[in-house]
Amino acid sequence: MCGRYTTTVGPEELTEQIGRQLGVQIRESIRTDPWDVRPTDDVPAIVAQDGQPRPRMLRWALVPAGAGTVKTKRPWINATVEGLRSKGSHWGVKPDVAHRALILADGFYEWPTPEEEKAKAKLKPPPMRFTVDGGRVFCFAGLWVTARHVEGGPVASCTIITCDSTANRVVAPVHDRMPVILADPDRITAWLDPAISPAEALSLCEPLAADRMSSEIRLLGQADADSAQVALPVT
Repeated sequence: MCGRYTTTVGPEELTEQIGRQLGVQIRESIRTDPWDVRPTDDVPAIVAQDGQPRPRMLRWALVPAGAGTVKTKRPWINATVEGLRSKGSHWGVKPDVAHRALILADGFYEWPTPEEEKAKAKLKPPPMRFTVDGGRVFCFAGLWVTARHVEGGPVASCTIITCDSTANRVVAPVHDRMPVILADPDRITAWLDPAISPAEALSLCEPLAADRMSSEIRLLGQADADSAQVALPVT
């Protein structure tokens, strides 16, 4: 799964690394802690509107199109690729081009689980932060929709698609699932291509190659959370 992530660079760098190849200029970035992006935060994304890629800030935690409130039993932050393949949608949102989104990030977190039951109750180890290609910006494959009848006005929200991590030796020891990461220009472009069908889009939802990923221990909740002193590479 993916429950927290990072987008530590600003709009100019997001444009340089991702937006430029799509002909998009990113003008907004994370308004909260860029080292600790959480569910319900507004996050920078790129969607296809009128057949063209457009930058968009989206609420991370899907609000179904027909909802009257943003409150749900739990935040719908992830959609499994196997669920999309079997059901064809996630809370009514299909993986067609009108609802596909590129969610911009430069890392994501997973928490190791202690093996012993007693340790689980007492200890919460610091999270592992995973990065791609030495820390470059990448895209999560996501879905988005606008709930137009929510009290207070329409809400555009998104969810991140996840896949089985067993094929990735970097993530698998920490968690059995990982977000779908689109890091190559052809896959990033294809995700928003109107000619790509939902089935073809889901075929892109595979674990990223392990040799392109690295990990480090990250101590969240520190006053100096953006300091390199709290990032400990895993050897």
